[in-house]
Amino acid sequence: MKQKVLITSALPYANGPLHFGHVAGAYLPGECYARFERLQGADVLYICGSDEYGVAITMSADLAGRSPKEHVDLFHAMNRDLFFKRLNFSFDHYSRTTWEGHVKTTQQFFLDLLNNGYIEERTTDQLYSEQDGRFLADRYVMGSCPKCSYAQARGDECQKCGASYEATDLISPRSKSTGAALVRRPTKHWFLRFDLFKERLSEWIGAKKWKANVLNFAQSYIDDLRPRAITRDSDWGVPIPLPGTEGKVLYVWFDAPIGYISASQDGFPDRWQEYWLDPKTKLVQFIGKDNIPFHAVFFPAMVMGQNQPYKLVDELPANEFFNLEGKQFSKSDNWTIDLENFFKKFTADQIRYYIAANAPENHDSEFSWKEFQLRCNAELLGKYGNLVNRTLVFAKQHCSGAVPERNTLDAVDIAFFEQMLRIVHEAKEAYAHFQLRKAAQCVMELAQAGNVYFDAKKPWKSAKAPEMRQEMQNCIGLSLECIKLLALISSPIIPEIAQKVWKMLGQRGEISKELWERVESETLPISQQLTEPEILFQRVEDVMIQEEIEKLHQEKEERIETPTILIEDVRKLDLRIGEIVTAERVPKSKKLLKLQVNMGTSHRTIVSGIGEGMSDLSHLIGKKVIVVANLKPATLMGIPSEGMLLSADTATGIELPTLLEAPVGSAVK
Repeated sequence: MKQKVLITSALPYANGPLHFGHVAGAYLPGECYARFERLQGADVLYICGSDEYGVAITMSADLAGRSPKEHVDLFHAMNRDLFFKRLNFSFDHYSRTTWEGHVKTTQQFFLDLLNNGYIEERTTDQLYSEQDGRFLADRYVMGSCPKCSYAQARGDECQKCGASYEATDLISPRSKSTGAALVRRPTKHWFLRFDLFKERLSEWIGAKKWKANVLNFAQSYIDDLRPRAITRDSDWGVPIPLPGTEGKVLYVWFDAPIGYISASQDGFPDRWQEYWLDPKTKLVQFIGKDNIPFHAVFFPAMVMGQNQPYKLVDELPANEFFNLEGKQFSKSDNWTIDLENFFKKFTADQIRYYIAANAPENHDSEFSWKEFQLRCNAELLGKYGNLVNRTLVFAKQHCSGAVPERNTLDAVDIAFFEQMLRIVHEAKEAYAHFQLRKAAQCVMELAQAGNVYFDAKKPWKSAKAPEMRQEMQNCIGLSLECIKLLALISSPIIPEIAQKVWKMLGQRGEISKELWERVESETLPISQQLTEPEILFQRVEDVMIQEEIEKLHQEKEERIETPTILIEDVRKLDLRIGEIVTAERVPKSKKLLKLQVNMGTSHRTIVSGIGEGMSDLSHLIGKKVIVVANLKPATLMGIPSEGMLLSADTATGIELPTLLEAPVGSAVK
């Protein structure tokens, strides 16, 4: 009977677009593991979906002029498309917590916990914003930590010392969004008695062999467990299933993990019990480190206290943070990557491989544009793509485009074959133990081993001597086996490329539906026809990376400078009318133009990014433009630039202001 493996990735909050930092933490590791377990023949159910309730949704929706439902509909669709259409994820179902079945399952959890004596009603003082006219949830409160006095502590946890507390414990609490001081007001809420689960949780987690950082973090929470409010004053959320509780809902952290169960019910109404209610099921939950308390402590306690025999988590691979060029991804600070633009230039497999090779498993890691280019060119193209292309092209030219017969292998051949099997075994162990970075290393180790072997055997020489033809065939036959195994071990990480390689080897069907053991043990059939070789990866050029780096820093600077400036700052600008004399493209750039501009008393060279989409530059000659004349000179793409043009970024592209009568050199006031 197949092993049932239930896999979840943390439900992304439908309050904004996801970025690669999110993908690296909880999603790509889960995705690759799900693909691996399917190759092992397991009965896999991989579940995810949008987390859609909470005060954060209502506040963001208000700012955007949307209803909460319109707000979550937008980002649910956006993030779902990122996973399926952009990144080629293989979720078996992607649900959302606003579907009606989620309410029923969540309310049953509440009623079970209440009837079993684990929930109690209390009237307590909570933090109220008179300016907003509402009670504020923990995440919208900040103040000084009651333990270490850190002045910017969050409402539920101090990011400096790690202390956990109630928002009312903060010293000098204030609204995170407005900075206004908060007052205490009495309100009725329901508290989950987590303190009653200390002994059971300690015994349960003490038997786990998880990463030390997960166990230590979880144990520190268990040691300090106390009753925690699970309701909030709001009309956006799962209603409390009790009379007289209008205007109160279950807190989002309470209902969100139940979303794994309700998502399974949503996608598989007739089969979900086979996974969640079977004690033999292996439950693996992929999260970021900020979600450790909820998945290692709070949700397990909730499961222990209700009445259904739901599975408790067996494995909890929690990753660290994945940053961008040394700093955390931040949409608000424009320190991010425009994914719409990214996928116009790069492929899903390129970013999947890069994130896997830099997976933040034991410490924070980061996305670097330069390293992304290096891994794409030196590893995917230079090692993986090179081995596949050179082998298949050679087989087409010298082996009639078919798998040659192997016979009487020499010591080098045998050593290479054994090396291949060793690497495949190491890759299998890496995937099985959630070591995605190690698995990516194995992929490149196998590709490099294949290239070294090919170079050592020099089949181009043996092909010229009839008496050495068998040696050449042995080399190509083993190289094709290497490529087959390369497709196998890389398919969880770069599935599209792996499938292309599988097809080029003349194999039928989808490699993702094969069994690892069979692919590893069965050699390619002799005389099987290979298909036409095709290029797997395109080179990432320097100019592409330079443009992205400049764009990142430019947008960061624009974000910093945009909010407000003083009139004195405006007066510093020397804006002048200029006239374009010549225009030519900057080599290797899609948008940069080198312009000679007549400023009245002199001509200046200005490098401007207005050229994207312009097929003919002649219309620019004689065009009057507004120039920032006192901009500090800079060198762009090796060309000194002595100013900047003002332009408008419209829906149809870049447009220059129309200036008919203004004389060249005159000041713009």
